[in-house]
Amino acid sequence: MSDTFGAAILAPLGTRLTGAERRFFADADPLGFILFARNLEHADQIRALTAELRDSVGREAPIFIDQEGGRVQRLRPPLARDWLPPLDDVARYGSHAARAMFLRYRIIAAELMALGIDGNCAPMLDVARPETHPFLRNRCYGDSVESVAEIGISVAQGLMQGGVFPVVKHIPGHGLAQLDSHLDLPRITASRDTLETVDFAAFRPFRDMAFGMTAHLVFERIAPEPATTSPEMIALIREDLGFNGLLMTDDISMEALSGSVSERAEASLAAGCDCILHCNGDITEMLAIMRRAGSMTEAAQGRAEAALASRPAVVEVDIAGLAADLEALLPGAR
Repeated sequence: MSDTFGAAILAPLGTRLTGAERRFFADADPLGFILFARNLEHADQIRALTAELRDSVGREAPIFIDQEGGRVQRLRPPLARDWLPPLDDVARYGSHAARAMFLRYRIIAAELMALGIDGNCAPMLDVARPETHPFLRNRCYGDSVESVAEIGISVAQGLMQGGVFPVVKHIPGHGLAQLDSHLDLPRITASRDTLETVDFAAFRPFRDMAFGMTAHLVFERIAPEPATTSPEMIALIREDLGFNGLLMTDDISMEALSGSVSERAEASLAAGCDCILHCNGDITEMLAIMRRAGSMTEAAQGRAEAALASRPAVVEVDIAGLAADLEALLPGAR
């Protein structure tokens, strides 16, 4: 291991590390890790896996997960509460939605930390439209910049007060996509003015967050490449949106991007992303990625160190009491 992190966040394949994975992670020294349903069986196993991952790199590496609620929820009962899709909860809590989402994600943070997981890929700041692809739409928080920003702040605060790193996504905005970027490359033809006043605007209040994740889609009136691999779009994220944190890619296994995964990784880093996110646990792909990605640049390392140094302290609360408070916010309970 060197003093510089490997420019990646990687995923194990199974419920415990193999010897090959342990050796690979020790050598690659990725910034952190991410877990999926395939990695999660029971509480003791998850705690053992998170300990193994950190031991492999010899430090308290961040371990992320997608625990949004609804379809994108890796932990299910009995490991964690089941949650409605975010947009459904926003609708049913009405004028109390911001407080409800704070409570929801504070409870989620407690559930994650109990398992050794200290990063959640939320808040999702994509502004919903009637035409937003179904894979994304009910994961959104609203259809206006104001509602998305207000609830996004509540989500981030709930996670941080529970000691969990939020990851704002999908920068600079996925709400206009009418294709699923896991399978296809969405192309956005909206004017720069529309993007500036709606999609991009939703991210500006989050410029000082520790971690952010890119969007795999083309903004045709700005640049010809997907945002993740576009120097012009990454410059826009840094300069126009003012995002100062560690910028990771969305999963480079997704089919919105072309070329091999190692070529995608190289293009993303060349465009200005700090870190590659690779999620499928394929060690052959990870080896190829790390041969191209290598260690973080000096600028990326500085942002990574600043992000990790901002690790939020846990604000102790009564989780059962918060759950009761959340229930009391429902219209029928008042």
